[in-house]
Amino acid sequence: MTKGATPFFPTTMRIGTIGDLLAGCAAMLESEGVVEAQREAREIVAAVLDVPKFWAAANSVADASPEVAKAVIRAAMRRAQGAPLAYAVGRASFRHLTLEVDESVLIPRVETELLVERVLERCDKDTRRIADIGTGSGAIALSLAFEREFDRVYATDVSLDAIRVAAANAAALAKVLKATVEFRHGSLLAPFKGEELDAIVCNPPYISFAELSELPPDVRDWEPALALLCPQDGLAITRQLVRQAPSVLASGGLLSLEVDMRRAGSVAEMCAADGRFEQIEVLLDLTGRERFVFARRA
Repeated sequence: MTKGATPFFPTTMRIGTIGDLLAGCAAMLESEGVVEAQREAREIVAAVLDVPKFWAAANSVADASPEVAKAVIRAAMRRAQGAPLAYAVGRASFRHLTLEVDESVLIPRVETELLVERVLERCDKDTRRIADIGTGSGAIALSLAFEREFDRVYATDVSLDAIRVAAANAAALAKVLKATVEFRHGSLLAPFKGEELDAIVCNPPYISFAELSELPPDVRDWEPALALLCPQDGLAITRQLVRQAPSVLASGGLLSLEVDMRRAGSVAEMCAADGRFEQIEVLLDLTGRERFVFARRA
C-alpha cells in the first residue's frame, strides 16, 4: 500500500481478547498485501505491550483492554501504509532499553548495538566524559549512561526534533541511568569548542546520494534523509569529524565511528593520514563485515 493511504480495520471483528486482536490485525494487514501478516500482527501486539514476540500467541485468551486495542489498530494501520514496524508502534528496542522513536530519527540498528559494546570494552577508569555525536533517538548515549558510570555523557544533534525525541527518552529512563546525560544542539563538535572529551562516538550519515535508490523502500521513504545521506561519496561528514576530533579529544582519547562496510578502509586511511591518531583499528560486525573504525588521539 502506498504511503499516506488509509487501510480499514475489519469492523466485524470482535475485539475482546488478545487472540481477537491478533486475528483482526492479521486480517487487515493481509487485505493490504502485507507479507507474513500473522507474524507481523504478533510483532505489533508484542511491541505495543513491550513483551517478547511469542507472548501474544501464548496469551491469546487474555483480555485486550480498549487502550491496547486502539494502539494495536493504529499501529497496524500505519504498518499497512508501509511504515517500518518501529515507526508504526512508536518504539524500538536497543540493547537493554526500549526507546520511543518517530520519523525524525533513525530506527536503531543491531550493528550500532555492537558499536556500543566495542566502545565500552575500550573505556577505562580514565574515560569520564564521552560524547555521542548525532544522537538521533539517544540510543548510543543512553545505553552508555545505562551501562557505565561516566561523569557525563553528552548527546548532540543538528536536528532539534531529534534532540526532542532523545531528551524524552532520557526523561523516561532517568531513574535507571548511571550517568548524567546532557543534550546539546549543534553540528558535529561545534558544541564542544574549548572543551575536552575522553571519547567520541558517532554513527554518521554515510549513504551517498547516488546510492539512495538502492535503499529498501521502508528506509528510503520513511527514515530521515538528514541522518542517512551524505555528499562526497558518503564521506563528507566523517571526514569533518576526523579533522575536528583531535582538537577536542584528550591525549589518548578515543574516536569511535560506525561506517559503511565499503568505506571502512578509506576511513582508517583518513585517520592515519591525519597524523594525530594512533592505534587505528578496523573492526567487524556480527556478519564479518568491516563496520567500525576506532582510533586514539596521539
